[in-house]
Amino acid sequence: MNQRPKRLPFSIAELADGVRRGDRAMLARAITLIESTRSDDQELAQDLLQELLPSTGNAWRIGITGVPGVGKSTTIDQLGMNLIAKGHKVAVLAVDPTSSRTGGSILGDKTRMARLAASPNAFIRPSPSAGTLGGVTRRTRETMLLVEAAGFDVVIVETVGVGQSETAVADMVDFFLVLMLPGGGDELQGIKKGVIEIADMIVVNKADGDNLERARRTAADYRGALNLLMPRSETWRPPVLIASAVENRGLDEVWEKIAEHRSRMTATGELFDRRQSQAVRWMRDMLHERLLSELKARKDAESRIAELEAQVRQGTITVPRAVEEVVRLLIKD
Repeated sequence: MNQRPKRLPFSIAELADGVRRGDRAMLARAITLIESTRSDDQELAQDLLQELLPSTGNAWRIGITGVPGVGKSTTIDQLGMNLIAKGHKVAVLAVDPTSSRTGGSILGDKTRMARLAASPNAFIRPSPSAGTLGGVTRRTRETMLLVEAAGFDVVIVETVGVGQSETAVADMVDFFLVLMLPGGGDELQGIKKGVIEIADMIVVNKADGDNLERARRTAADYRGALNLLMPRSETWRPPVLIASAVENRGLDEVWEKIAEHRSRMTATGELFDRRQSQAVRWMRDMLHERLLSELKARKDAESRIAELEAQVRQGTITVPRAVEEVVRLLIKD
């Protein structure tokens, strides 16, 4: 662990110490190591996470999603500044859509959260989604652990958009907030029932000017919709609030509800149980990813899978039989 890897100018122990001290340059290096796809880097990354594990788990983990144009970045920028004024340190893991040409982030969250980006008590890490489910990068969970170890006590994960795939975000945070635009009736933005079911709170944003009354009506519509659904916790019924991030109105109430949720879930033990379940799901996700990676790395498996896919397409072999053959390829050695 203390040996200095050839590709790093310091040992994993030194890197871990730098992260724990809140050294931003070391934190950035650590996240770059985590996001690397090189097998040797991944081995080092896991050593780093193991070293930092005792320093993680103390942050408020909040997921924020919403339809395009709802003002996610503006809301996070203002909410983050409010929290910093209260003495918190805020990390934002902003998952950008991926450029199909370069593979890089294309939205540039630091330019959309200018005040947070300039604050010494905030850390923003825009990352390309790389086409992963729900717009969540493969390494978002690991990055969350790193920023927690670096002393950030509020971690916000901003996702690309809204849809059933956003359950990927809900499975890694303590509180899942859905932002919506003022509208009503058929204009409930086509939000899928699945997203409402996993929301811990809905906030109708841009409740200002001519939109204020419309926002109130929209909030009432969502309250009615939530009354028809079974809440996922007996302890918590998701509230519906209105807010204006531009005017900084309603965000204090939003944070009060997040704090109330944490207090209740901690008292009943549900927060601890949720995190345990999330860790197990993370393990299963990584196992699934690793097994697929092992399969793809084998030349014989790659060609045989292509043959089986062709047979499935032609209807000459059943899907379960094809899967069994692929599994045999993986375990035959």
